[in-house]
Amino acid sequence: MYDGSQIQVLEGLEAVRKRPGMYIGSTSARGLHHLVYEIVDNAVDEALAGFCSQVDVTVHEDGTVSVRDDGRGIPVDIQPQRGISAATVVFTVLHAGGKFGGGGYKISGGLHGVGASVVNALSEWTEVLIYKEGKAYELKFSRGDIVRDLTETGETSETGTYVRFKPDAEIFDETIFDFDTLRRHMRETAFLTKGLKINLTDLRETPAREKTYHYEGGIKQFVEYLNASKTSAHDKVFYAEAQTEGCLVEAAFQYNDGFLENVHSFANNINTPEGGTHLAGFRAAMTKTINDYGRKYNLIKENDKNLSGDDVREGLTAIISVKLPDPQFEGQTKAKLGNAEARSAVESVVSEQLQYFLEENPATAKIILEKGLVASRARDAAKKARELVRRKSALDGARMPGKLADCSEKDPKLCEIFLVEGDSAGGSAKGARTPKTQAILPLRGKILNVEKTRLDKILANEEIRSMITAFGTGIHDDFDISRLRYDKIVLMTDADVDGAHIRTLLLTFIYRFLTPLIEEGKIYVAQPPLYKVEKGTKVYYAYLEDELERILSEVGREGIKPIQRYKGLGEMDAEQLWETTMNPETRILRQVELEDAIAADEVFSCLMGEKVEPRREFILEHARYAQNLDY
Repeated sequence: MYDGSQIQVLEGLEAVRKRPGMYIGSTSARGLHHLVYEIVDNAVDEALAGFCSQVDVTVHEDGTVSVRDDGRGIPVDIQPQRGISAATVVFTVLHAGGKFGGGGYKISGGLHGVGASVVNALSEWTEVLIYKEGKAYELKFSRGDIVRDLTETGETSETGTYVRFKPDAEIFDETIFDFDTLRRHMRETAFLTKGLKINLTDLRETPAREKTYHYEGGIKQFVEYLNASKTSAHDKVFYAEAQTEGCLVEAAFQYNDGFLENVHSFANNINTPEGGTHLAGFRAAMTKTINDYGRKYNLIKENDKNLSGDDVREGLTAIISVKLPDPQFEGQTKAKLGNAEARSAVESVVSEQLQYFLEENPATAKIILEKGLVASRARDAAKKARELVRRKSALDGARMPGKLADCSEKDPKLCEIFLVEGDSAGGSAKGARTPKTQAILPLRGKILNVEKTRLDKILANEEIRSMITAFGTGIHDDFDISRLRYDKIVLMTDADVDGAHIRTLLLTFIYRFLTPLIEEGKIYVAQPPLYKVEKGTKVYYAYLEDELERILSEVGREGIKPIQRYKGLGEMDAEQLWETTMNPETRILRQVELEDAIAADEVFSCLMGEKVEPRREFILEHARYAQNLDY
């Protein structure tokens, strides 16, 4: 019987603990770090309001995190609706805060006003210290429940708020914070909040790891930073800032000598990876203003067609940041901005100030126009190349690549394709596979580094054309994920440095030109074993160095055959390759995820781009974290 007694009402923060994914996205590492971002966002709101100049984020020896700001301090007076202190309300009531028209903040990054209360609900304990109007206060909570209500603890000359919390191991898959993940977010936050100083400290290491981020130039410096691993096409960075239609607009850009568009948009400091109205306004302003300038000074000839948006944005690195009182985001993840006024505001500000910029910097304007004109000619060549690929693709029932060993199953959801390094491994893989559902595409050597190449040259590469044809999605403007012929695309390369390089080249191509395949979770990396251990009739495979040591300690070292170190997939026979790497029942696949597009872009540009120095600095900084190198 289904009646009223079966309808459950979750009181207070119980709903958050019951369904944490609804509030922080997931209980994985991503959700864990989101707790820190929520508390930092509250401090940033104080900075946006003009009351905070510094935020200290500390990872303590016990794995807890604290966030200290020098803002006004959370209000401690009685909140009229609840009859308890406002600080207690902020940490115990969902949708409570100064972001809902009460005059606390004109602009804030929070959409739901759930930050502090959700962090509290999902933490084993939370400690809050408030310094306000000459007095110090303390609150303590445990899993959302009050342990010590607001208590005055003394006098102070400081102002601001200190929040320290321990994530609840009952909620999260893991509770270990990653310094580099926090570092990237704090750097981005500092770029977007010019003048704000953010200190990040990790006390778990000796000596402590420390980073300070402070950018008086804001997003202008953000663009310079993103272009550091590229060669800029002009020295001066365009920067526009103005307030119109109740919207504060900031935009900055600089062209480089590359061929890829690298544009990121933000609304109230929230990254909007799917763009939205503010990005649409920026693009419209760029295309129209640059074409108008080109016509005015006859850089675009009378009989020539206008530059397209793609032409104008080739090699462009840009940041668009808007701050508005009532942001309307589309989707739970705030991925796209929907405010109509943001489009007109951005378009108006960028059009006007870009026109002045081009007029005042004619040499730079000429470089931008010439770059667009070259891109236009190359786009025509790329269009012909795409049409050639399309004619040879499955769309018209034509031939698949000759070296593709396709599967017989027609339902893409049941099919997977392995991109295999070399003919030798390809032969083993073809012998090992299940022909009904597993396709094999051997690739010859190292594919083109697309980071350094324009689309028309990329489409002339035989290995890349084979992949595009096999996948069936098309590429760039023609891309359509509904035409994807396989549910899983598995990169299966050797477990050595060359294999890692080939895998990186493949990932660079997929990330730059087939990005939705990563976003939709279609790309996987196979994990072939590194070692084979045989003792008697038993065979063991080790995928990591420490796994080998564990196997040896369990089975003993006496009587084992010489340990085989696999350096190439071709060293395995078909049965071994099936058992270790291709059998869905026993294999290990790592799904490629895109958590941070800006960080991904930064790494690909640094490691795969033309400039050597940024790559050298990256290697020096991260060398001590490298594992499983093939010596």
